[in-house]
Amino acid sequence: MIYLVAFVVAILFLVSLHEFGHYIVARWCGVKVLRFSVGFGKPFWKKQRGDTEWCLAPIPLGGYVKMVDTREGEVAEADLPYAFDKQPPLKRIAIVVAGPLVNLLLAVVLYVASFNLFGVTEIKPWVGSVESGSIAAQSGFQEGDRITSVNGKAVHEWMDAQTELVIALQAGNVNVGVQDAHGVATTRVLNAEANPAAVEAATQGQGVGIWPVKVKPEISQILPNSAAERAGLKAGDKVLAVNGQKLANWNAWVDVIKASPGKDLALEVQRQNQTLQLMLRPDSEDQGQQLVGKAGVAATLDKDWEAQVKSQRAVGVLESVGLAASKTWNLSALTLKFLGKLITGQASIKGISGPVSIGEMAGKSAMMGLETYIQFLAVISISLGVMNLLPIPVLDGGHLLYYIIEWVRGKPLSEHVQTVGLKIGLCIMGLFMLVAFFNDFTRIFG
Repeated sequence: MIYLVAFVVAILFLVSLHEFGHYIVARWCGVKVLRFSVGFGKPFWKKQRGDTEWCLAPIPLGGYVKMVDTREGEVAEADLPYAFDKQPPLKRIAIVVAGPLVNLLLAVVLYVASFNLFGVTEIKPWVGSVESGSIAAQSGFQEGDRITSVNGKAVHEWMDAQTELVIALQAGNVNVGVQDAHGVATTRVLNAEANPAAVEAATQGQGVGIWPVKVKPEISQILPNSAAERAGLKAGDKVLAVNGQKLANWNAWVDVIKASPGKDLALEVQRQNQTLQLMLRPDSEDQGQQLVGKAGVAATLDKDWEAQVKSQRAVGVLESVGLAASKTWNLSALTLKFLGKLITGQASIKGISGPVSIGEMAGKSAMMGLETYIQFLAVISISLGVMNLLPIPVLDGGHLLYYIIEWVRGKPLSEHVQTVGLKIGLCIMGLFMLVAFFNDFTRIFG
């Protein structure tokens, strides 16, 4: 329910404000607005205010604004001066562009709110842990590596480094500038050609196998009714060996558990000043192509490492506005960069997410707290703004392109050309949505 509510709130909030941008500028430009609907379908609540009917509809996946327009049916002669399609091109351009601009401005406002409420959290691009068997591990990444650049582009924060790595990996091999734990500058090469599965995993949001957190080989939490609880493990225990084999670090313990679904494992455990011998049989979990073992334990974070890598500071209103504008600009540019690589075949279509993935991200961010959820809303608002500005008929950007051409030419494009463009736009968006849904369900069901 939390996932569902978080998703519905996000969509209604962001899309309604997008439509309100169209509405308010249309009113400023003298266009008559007949209906403002939050949600789709037959309205279950209506209220008439002036010329506009305000509605709530049962399908909470967006909303719309209906203006007087001669292309959509008969229009009373008295309303002709207030019809959208009878306005000069500059007014129509302003009305169309208002929705996406509201989304981008909303992202700035959301970031400002987050920065002022919770401060600015900065995480250095330092590697705290490397996932065994990942493309990063195969490329020689080690704990303590400090990432300085990705394909020659300098990076200063973890999210910037992670994003650049994922996008660059889809285009081919990636040269990562690193300063290792001993201060020696070197280059780690992520080999995309030899690791297509790793590229796909990175595209689907799983990263390249490096994380800024470092963990101690000590259990911090035991999940109820888990294999670890049945084995007698407790918070604070350190697993020293499995079946007589010493464990080098926490990742080695994780690897053993994953590879042993339903198998009995003999553990050597240190509990305070005692060494205990316990038996553990990991639970089995079906992950589509294989069964993996689950113990139901969480590691203990290394607080000393976290203090070095993570910092949080309070900011004033003016500084937060500058930071929010910069973050919105950078994420907008990053979205366009990904779309460009998608068109040229340098990025995988598996990077396209649909409503199921967005709903999952909404739920996870809401569970993590208000700060994370606010910043999630900002990211989705940026995506809505940028996507709607693309010059594809049926999107705001497609209409914007038509009206700019009309403004330059002094006359509109022919009805035939606009109809053909509309059909092409519908095909593009239909294909885009099919890919998004396919990716969502493939990821869930395998």
